[in-house]
Amino acid sequence: MNDSLLDRYQAVLFDLDGTLLDSLDDLADAMNEALGQLGFPAHPSSAYRYFVGDGVEELAARALPEGHRDQATIIQCFQRMRAIYRHRWNVKTRPYPGIPELLDELTERGLKLTVLSNKPDEFTRAMVEHYFSAWPFIQVAGQKEGVSRKPDPTGALAIAERLGIAPERFLYLGDTNTDMNTARAAGMFPVGVLWGFRGAEELRANGAEILIESPLDLLQL
Repeated sequence: MNDSLLDRYQAVLFDLDGTLLDSLDDLADAMNEALGQLGFPAHPSSAYRYFVGDGVEELAARALPEGHRDQATIIQCFQRMRAIYRHRWNVKTRPYPGIPELLDELTERGLKLTVLSNKPDEFTRAMVEHYFSAWPFIQVAGQKEGVSRKPDPTGALAIAERLGIAPERFLYLGDTNTDMNTARAAGMFPVGVLWGFRGAEELRANGAEILIESPLDLLQL
């Protein structure tokens, strides 16, 4: 295509959960098991659409009952969830339909593929390796100690610096307000994806320049 959106960019930064991977059920199942171990009620998987996106500790805080969100209980909950999730992150999780085809096309066009997630770094790297080893993701980063999580732009800017590509030459694909705010803070082009965990209104309100309903829609812009 002539003068497509992709022609103006050199790299794509993807969020992971809700963007590349439909991981909601595995996240929900692991957290519900942790809650049950602590004597707290579980939530339907759909509730986790609004719990996830800002790291495991924040996920635990949102999942716990309001009267039990003291720091000690939050830490206990997220540590249990993390231990459970380590053994079941790939039970129900799958790439969204159209993601493999999109990655094929982006690779064919020579765009650099990267991932930045608020999921702990060990899981982020393991999941990209497990589900996307067929594609050349050259920078993959999850949440690490000492590095501010999204929407702080530090992680996104570090990826751009390591690649030697200016932030404004990145497309940033994500499904939450956290992603759109990260993209804007980093000076990247924010693309809101509508197949993920949140909706169009949230994405628009937080700065999405465009919205796409399916992965291959990116190729038509």
